[in-house]
Amino acid sequence: MAVTLKLATSLDGRIATAGGESRWITGAKAREAVHCLRAEHDAVLVGIETALADDPELTVRLPGYAGAQPARVVLDSRQRLPPDGKLARTAREIPTFVVATGEPDAALVAAGVRVLTVRAVGEDRPELKTVVESLAAEGLHRLFVEGGGQVAASFLRCGLVDRLEWFRAPILIGGEGRPGVGALAVAALAQAPHFRRTETREVGDDLWERYARG
Repeated sequence: MAVTLKLATSLDGRIATAGGESRWITGAKAREAVHCLRAEHDAVLVGIETALADDPELTVRLPGYAGAQPARVVLDSRQRLPPDGKLARTAREIPTFVVATGEPDAALVAAGVRVLTVRAVGEDRPELKTVVESLAAEGLHRLFVEGGGQVAASFLRCGLVDRLEWFRAPILIGGEGRPGVGALAVAALAQAPHFRRTETREVGDDLWERYARG
Protein backbone atom coordinates (compact mmCIF):
# COMPACT_ATOMS: atom_id res chain seq x y z
CA MET A 1 0.00 0.00 0.00
CA ALA A 2 1.31 3.43 -1.00
CA VAL A 3 -0.01 6.21 1.23
CA THR A 4 0.03 9.89 0.22
CA LEU A 5 -0.87 12.58 2.75
CA LYS A 6 -2.26 15.85 1.39
CA LEU A 7 -2.09 19.04 3.44
CA ALA A 8 -3.54 22.41 2.44
CA THR A 9 -2.48 24.98 5.02
CA SER A 10 -1.53 28.53 5.76
CA LEU A 11 2.17 29.39 5.92
CA ASP A 12 2.11 28.55 9.63
CA GLY A 13 0.57 25.14 9.10
CA ARG A 14 -3.06 25.88 9.97
CA ILE A 15 -6.04 24.33 8.18
CA ALA A 16 -8.76 26.50 9.74
CA THR A 17 -9.36 29.41 12.05
CA ALA A 18 -10.17 28.77 15.70
CA GLY A 19 -13.86 28.95 14.77
CA GLY A 20 -13.46 26.32 12.05
CA GLU A 21 -13.50 28.51 8.92
CA SER A 22 -11.44 26.79 6.25
CA ARG A 23 -12.97 27.50 2.83
CA TRP A 24 -10.92 28.39 1.06
CA ILE A 25 -7.37 28.65 2.43
CA THR A 26 -5.77 27.71 -0.87
CA GLY A 27 -6.78 29.02 -4.28
CA ALA A 28 -8.52 27.52 -7.30
CA LYS A 29 -5.34 26.27 -9.01
CA ALA A 30 -4.24 24.42 -5.88
CA ARG A 31 -7.68 22.85 -5.54
CA GLU A 32 -7.54 21.76 -9.18
CA ALA A 33 -4.17 20.11 -8.51
CA VAL A 34 -5.75 18.20 -5.61
CA HIS A 35 -8.42 16.85 -7.95
CA CYS A 36 -5.66 15.67 -10.30
CA LEU A 37 -4.01 13.90 -7.38
CA ARG A 38 -7.28 12.22 -6.41
CA ALA A 39 -7.52 10.85 -9.94
CA GLU A 40 -4.12 9.16 -9.50
CA HIS A 41 -5.23 7.20 -6.42
CA ASP A 42 -7.53 4.26 -5.74
CA ALA A 43 -9.15 5.77 -2.64
CA VAL A 44 -9.50 9.06 -0.78
CA LEU A 45 -9.61 8.92 3.04
CA VAL A 46 -10.86 11.39 5.64
CA GLY A 47 -11.79 11.23 9.31
CA ILE A 48 -15.37 11.37 10.50
CA GLU A 49 -14.97 14.91 11.89
CA THR A 50 -14.09 16.18 8.41
CA ALA A 51 -16.97 14.22 6.91
CA LEU A 52 -19.44 15.67 9.41
CA ALA A 53 -18.15 19.25 9.18
CA ASP A 54 -17.86 19.48 5.38
CA ASP A 55 -20.27 16.84 3.99
CA PRO A 56 -17.76 16.33 1.16
CA GLU A 57 -18.14 14.40 -2.09
CA LEU A 58 -14.44 13.42 -2.29
CA THR A 59 -14.74 12.99 -6.04
CA VAL A 60 -12.61 14.08 -8.99
CA ARG A 61 -14.26 17.15 -10.45
CA LEU A 62 -12.22 18.33 -13.41
CA PRO A 63 -13.55 19.71 -16.71
CA GLY A 64 -13.88 16.84 -19.17
CA TYR A 65 -12.76 14.17 -16.71
CA ALA A 66 -14.19 10.77 -17.68
CA GLY A 67 -11.94 8.43 -15.72
CA ALA A 68 -12.77 6.28 -12.74
CA GLN A 69 -13.66 7.89 -9.43
CA PRO A 70 -11.59 6.85 -6.41
CA ALA A 71 -13.33 4.99 -3.62
CA ARG A 72 -14.17 7.11 -0.56
CA VAL A 73 -13.07 5.96 2.92
CA VAL A 74 -14.14 7.44 6.26
CA LEU A 75 -12.49 6.53 9.57
CA ASP A 76 -15.60 6.33 11.71
CA SER A 77 -15.31 4.11 14.79
CA ARG A 78 -18.89 4.71 15.95
CA GLN A 79 -20.44 4.91 12.46
CA ARG A 80 -21.68 8.48 12.76
CA LEU A 81 -21.68 9.08 9.00
CA PRO A 82 -25.20 10.34 8.14
CA PRO A 83 -27.10 7.99 5.80
CA ASP A 84 -28.55 11.10 4.11
CA GLY A 85 -25.17 12.82 3.58
CA LYS A 86 -23.46 13.12 0.20
CA LEU A 87 -21.12 10.17 0.75
CA ALA A 88 -23.78 7.66 1.79
CA ARG A 89 -26.30 8.91 -0.79
CA THR A 90 -23.87 8.17 -3.62
CA ALA A 91 -22.43 4.95 -2.17
CA ARG A 92 -24.12 2.79 -4.80
CA GLU A 93 -22.51 4.83 -7.57
CA ILE A 94 -19.02 5.25 -6.09
CA PRO A 95 -17.57 2.66 -3.68
CA THR A 96 -17.76 4.11 -0.17
CA PHE A 97 -16.23 2.53 2.91
CA VAL A 98 -16.70 3.28 6.60
CA VAL A 99 -13.96 1.89 8.82
CA ALA A 100 -15.51 1.05 12.17
CA THR A 101 -14.71 -0.87 15.33
CA GLY A 102 -18.15 -2.41 15.88
CA GLU A 103 -20.85 -4.30 14.04
CA PRO A 104 -22.01 -2.69 10.76
CA ASP A 105 -24.77 -0.10 11.12
CA ALA A 106 -27.90 -1.29 9.30
CA ALA A 107 -28.79 2.15 7.93
CA LEU A 108 -25.37 2.63 6.35
CA VAL A 109 -25.38 -0.88 4.89
CA ALA A 110 -28.85 -0.27 3.45
CA ALA A 111 -27.51 2.88 1.76
CA GLY A 112 -24.81 0.80 0.05
CA VAL A 113 -21.90 1.75 2.30
CA ARG A 114 -19.32 -0.97 2.89
CA VAL A 115 -18.50 -1.17 6.60
CA LEU A 116 -15.06 -2.60 7.38
CA THR A 117 -14.68 -3.64 11.01
CA VAL A 118 -11.15 -3.45 12.41
CA ARG A 119 -9.69 -3.69 15.87
CA ALA A 120 -9.60 -0.59 18.05
CA VAL A 121 -6.67 1.09 19.77
CA GLY A 122 -6.51 3.93 22.28
CA GLU A 123 -9.80 5.80 22.56
CA ASP A 124 -11.71 3.42 20.29
CA ARG A 125 -9.80 4.49 17.18
CA PRO A 126 -9.27 2.12 14.22
CA GLU A 127 -5.81 0.55 14.25
CA LEU A 128 -4.32 2.09 11.12
CA LYS A 129 -2.03 -0.73 10.01
CA THR A 130 -5.07 -2.99 10.03
CA VAL A 131 -7.02 -0.34 8.13
CA VAL A 132 -4.37 -0.22 5.41
CA GLU A 133 -4.30 -4.01 5.19
CA SER A 134 -8.10 -4.18 4.97
CA LEU A 135 -8.21 -1.61 2.17
CA ALA A 136 -5.46 -3.40 0.28
CA ALA A 137 -7.52 -6.60 0.53
CA GLU A 138 -10.31 -4.67 -1.23
CA GLY A 139 -7.96 -3.91 -4.11
CA LEU A 140 -7.18 -0.35 -3.01
CA HIS A 141 -3.41 0.04 -3.18
CA ARG A 142 -2.92 3.81 -3.62
CA LEU A 143 -4.42 5.73 -0.72
CA PHE A 144 -4.83 9.53 -0.66
CA VAL A 145 -5.27 10.82 2.89
CA GLU A 146 -6.93 14.24 3.03
CA GLY A 147 -7.40 14.89 6.71
CA GLY A 148 -8.00 16.42 9.10
CA GLY A 149 -5.21 17.15 11.55
CA GLN A 150 -5.73 14.19 13.86
CA VAL A 151 -5.94 11.74 10.98
CA ALA A 152 -2.76 13.21 9.47
CA ALA A 153 -0.93 12.86 12.78
CA SER A 154 -2.15 9.29 13.26
CA PHE A 155 -0.79 8.16 9.89
CA LEU A 156 2.50 9.95 10.53
CA ARG A 157 2.88 8.48 14.03
CA CYS A 158 2.40 4.99 12.59
CA GLY A 159 5.05 5.57 9.91
CA LEU A 160 2.56 4.88 7.12
CA VAL A 161 3.04 8.01 5.01
CA ASP A 162 5.17 7.51 1.90
CA ARG A 163 4.59 10.90 0.27
CA LEU A 164 3.49 14.37 1.27
CA GLU A 165 1.65 16.76 -1.06
CA TRP A 166 1.70 20.07 0.79
CA PHE A 167 -0.10 23.17 -0.51
CA ARG A 168 0.75 26.40 1.34
CA ALA A 169 -1.28 29.57 1.01
CA PRO A 170 0.45 32.95 1.55
CA ILE A 171 -1.52 33.77 4.69
CA LEU A 172 -0.91 33.50 8.42
CA ILE A 173 -3.64 32.33 10.80
CA GLY A 174 -1.75 32.13 14.09
CA GLY A 175 -1.45 29.75 16.99
CA GLU A 176 -5.16 29.78 17.80
CA GLY A 177 -5.92 28.24 14.39
CA ARG A 178 -6.43 24.53 13.90
CA PRO A 179 -3.20 22.71 13.02
CA GLY A 180 -2.80 20.69 9.82
CA VAL A 181 -1.02 17.99 11.81
CA GLY A 182 -2.07 17.06 15.33
CA ALA A 183 0.17 15.90 18.18
CA LEU A 184 2.97 13.52 17.18
CA ALA A 185 4.41 12.84 20.65
CA VAL A 186 7.90 13.81 19.44
CA ALA A 187 10.18 14.12 22.47
CA ALA A 188 13.44 14.47 20.48
CA LEU A 189 14.21 15.63 16.95
CA ALA A 190 15.53 12.17 16.08
CA GLN A 191 12.00 10.84 16.61
CA ALA A 192 10.40 13.25 14.14
CA PRO A 193 9.17 11.82 10.82
CA HIS A 194 11.70 12.77 8.14
CA PHE A 195 10.93 13.55 4.50
CA ARG A 196 12.99 14.82 1.56
CA ARG A 197 11.66 17.49 -0.76
CA THR A 198 11.38 16.24 -4.34
CA GLU A 199 9.70 19.16 -6.07
CA THR A 200 8.43 22.68 -5.51
CA ARG A 201 6.15 24.60 -7.84
CA GLU A 202 3.85 27.61 -7.81
CA VAL A 203 0.14 27.02 -8.32
CA GLY A 204 -1.48 30.42 -8.60
CA ASP A 205 -0.62 32.32 -5.42
CA ASP A 206 0.08 29.10 -3.51
CA LEU A 207 3.16 26.91 -3.17
CA TRP A 208 3.00 23.17 -3.84
CA GLU A 209 5.74 21.19 -2.12
CA ARG A 210 6.17 17.47 -2.73
CA TYR A 211 8.05 15.19 -0.35
CA ALA A 212 9.03 11.53 -0.18
CA ARG A 213 9.72 9.63 2.99
CA GLY A 214 13.37 10.19 3.89
